[in-house]
Amino acid sequence: MVLLAANGTRWFAVLGGAVATPTLAAESQALRVGLVSGHRNSDSGAACSDGLTEAQLNESHAQRVASILRTRGYAVDILDEFDPRLRGYRAAALVSIHADSCAYINDFATGFKVARAASRAAGPDDYLVECLIKHYAAATGLRFHANSVTRDMTHYHTFREIDPSTPAAIIETGFMYLDRDVLTRRADRVAQGIAEGILCFLRR
Repeated sequence: MVLLAANGTRWFAVLGGAVATPTLAAESQALRVGLVSGHRNSDSGAACSDGLTEAQLNESHAQRVASILRTRGYAVDILDEFDPRLRGYRAAALVSIHADSCAYINDFATGFKVARAASRAAGPDDYLVECLIKHYAAATGLRFHANSVTRDMTHYHTFREIDPSTPAAIIETGFMYLDRDVLTRRADRVAQGIAEGILCFLRR
């Protein structure tokens, strides 16, 4: 016979006199989100002639995303590019935030990219990517650059470091040349798009 007993806000299942509780690790993972601030404490990433760097943009966006998610009750870790905490990292989702080149390439070098690990089987990663694409496009007005996702994204080092149970994706938020106005003056929209994409996935 199964009995349920309440103890404060936590419920316990009583089976034949034994009490089974969810592990703290499982509870922690379900309410935790990881954000990699691309290039932080590693290098500048892409750089503009006036001194603006990708690392600065990524940090600004990561902090804003973390603030939104924390108000929704999630614990958020902002991680360095090569953070030792990434080894075996477990969370409900992890997103690595980057930006694209500050050099003029052509008039079509505008928009964002999202990718997941090429080595993983179809599953939660695909839904995380889908949510990010949908909500980021809606928040920023930028188009999804599907055909220019690179091997550096699909074989991103962090995908190999984290625990296999952690759904993960990488986003290039836009090109620092043609999309600079969005990335700097409308940074709140950038953060909203990423945060809403993550929340879409977590609420699945």
